[in-house]
Amino acid sequence: MKRLVFGTILSALAMFVSVPTMAGVDVHIGISLPPPIVFQAPPYVIVLPDTNYVYVAPDMEVDIFFWNGMWWRPWEGRWYRSYYYDRDWAYYNNVPPFYYDVDPGWRGYYRDRNWYGHRWHYEPIPHHQLQQNWKSWDHDRYWERQRAWGVQDYQPRPQQQRQELRQQRQRQYQQRPEVQRHQQEMQQQQRQPQVRQPQGQQQRPPQAQQPRQQQHQPQVQPAEKKRPQGGPAHGGEQKKAKPSKKVKPVTPEEGYESRDGKRPAGPGNAPNR
Repeated sequence: MKRLVFGTILSALAMFVSVPTMAGVDVHIGISLPPPIVFQAPPYVIVLPDTNYVYVAPDMEVDIFFWNGMWWRPWEGRWYRSYYYDRDWAYYNNVPPFYYDVDPGWRGYYRDRNWYGHRWHYEPIPHHQLQQNWKSWDHDRYWERQRAWGVQDYQPRPQQQRQELRQQRQRQYQQRPEVQRHQQEMQQQQRQPQVRQPQGQQQRPPQAQQPRQQQHQPQVQPAEKKRPQGGPAHGGEQKKAKPSKKVKPVTPEEGYESRDGKRPAGPGNAPNR
């Protein structure tokens, strides 16, 4: 019986502690996933010039990128990523670092085969080649150094100009209606309390406990100790101690007697001859 009661108490405590703990794990539980994308076959990609090796699937109606070994896609102002191009999308609470290097007009450049006034001989890359070679291409800077991004008479932009373009694209991205709407939703979600009270039950404010009054217990006087012998009497008088009798010291000769009652011979008891 005691074990059953003890187990019930532990279960109740575990449920009470786990509610706020689970509520604080992830504040993005209510975010929905994007709709699935139907692929007839694994998509081929192209590499975008002037990027940190960002690949894009150009024939898809939605933007889907490949960067740093993962697939990325935006949807309703949010970003999602996965190791697979067609499943297992997970919410990413930020803008990917590569995205501000992507020119927003890349689809028009792809359609016209023209990159800022230069002929763009992009090369379609099958999915299996991408999976096998993207690390070595990134490490060796293959598309930039050896292939010149496929752009005829390619001239790389100065670093300052690339930085200014990144800042301009970041401002333009923040002004998109879907992005602003998502940011407002996240701010409202952060303001809400982590644990919600059930409807119909109001939390009562804690009542201050009144200090308990100390109970006056009757004081018990200690029992009267016995008066030591020779101490003061009840009347305050003190008995006088009787003087002890003086005992005359006895010399060995005077105090010693033999068994026959005779004193031993000594200098003063020498027999007369």
